Amino acid sequence: MFTGVFTALVTPFNKDESIDEGALRALVEFQIEKGVSGLVPVGTTGESPTVTHDENIRIIEIVIDQAAGRVPVCAGTGSNSTKEAVDMSQRARELGAAATLQVAPYYNKPNQEGLYRHFSTIADAVDLPQIVYNIPGRTGKNIETETVLRLAKHPNVQALKEASGSLPQMMDVLAKKPSSLAVLSGDDNLALPLILMGGAGVVSVASNLAPAAVVNMVSSALEGRLDQARAAHYRLLPLFKAMFVDTNPIPVKYALHVMGRVQHVYRLPLCPLAEEDKRKVEQIVRDLALA
Repeated sequence: MFTGVFTALVTPFNKDESIDEGALRALVEFQIEKGVSGLVPVGTTGESPTVTHDENIRIIEIVIDQAAGRVPVCAGTGSNSTKEAVDMSQRARELGAAATLQVAPYYNKPNQEGLYRHFSTIADAVDLPQIVYNIPGRTGKNIETETVLRLAKHPNVQALKEASGSLPQMMDVLAKKPSSLAVLSGDDNLALPLILMGGAGVVSVASNLAPAAVVNMVSSALEGRLDQARAAHYRLLPLFKAMFVDTNPIPVKYALHVMGRVQHVYRLPLCPLAEEDKRKVEQIVRDLALA
């Protein structure tokens, strides 16, 4: 299941900050039409910290309904409370999610044993494939290789979304992992290097905007067409960089707004880009003919 491009979907909002269901459904269609392998609603890119649990589940429900089985939906149901993560994951399973994305607990910063017990408890309680999400820049805690390897022994822990930014750590995991564990890049700009080292794909922010181009890069790499993959990577690299001129998902939502796909609305504490950064994003959208 965990091979290729999985789009970390934004959550479109109306002007009153309610969920823009029409825009969300249209975005799902756009992604599937352009050939992505799967969809990941309500991760960081989907502004999960600022939606309620009921809204989280409703967003997952909309995406599952619109996808209608054409691609797997990997539901973002993580939390720094293990009980909350179990509850939301069970609800996502009932709705028909194909897998769940479980972020490392943030703020309370458990030790490695606590991380192991957190993910294992969810895997025991909810019979769905689980993607473990390592992003220490946001959570304050790195999931170390030995913990990943312990978790990989559980049949429901089937993938790792690796966003540590550390190529040595990625290589360590790839060298030691069992074949049952897929490793996906959590950074678009490191997707190609990770795949060439043995990774399976990417959970992508940029594919919200240019899904066909990201699919081309990843499929070329996976199929051994390295010159084509390298050319695609360098063509997309300015886009990858532009998506992090400010905190994700501020730039990608602004770019989607420029493309006419979502309204320019965030929930606090996120707020619009500075004017200089808006111009950078607008230029990338023009250069890549995304609008």
